[in-house]
Amino acid sequence: MKVMERGQVTIPKQYREKYGISKNTEVEFIPKDNGLLIMKKNDIKKFREVFGILKKKNIHTDRYIREIRGR
Repeated sequence: MKVMERGQVTIPKQYREKYGISKNTEVEFIPKDNGLLIMKKNDIKKFREVFGILKKKNIHTDRYIREIRGR
């Protein structure tokens, strides 16, 4: 893959189809130590919600489930 003059790249068709990326799909670039991670914006929200859960410490699983279910 080659970066064009204005910084544009073409995502190969096989990946666009596999990951549901089509015209007007918004993506975000996330810097990583070894490169960039490209994620669809709606997937990022889900990822951050789950990542936030993983950061919770010292919480009992049953209590956490009750909390997220609003009980």
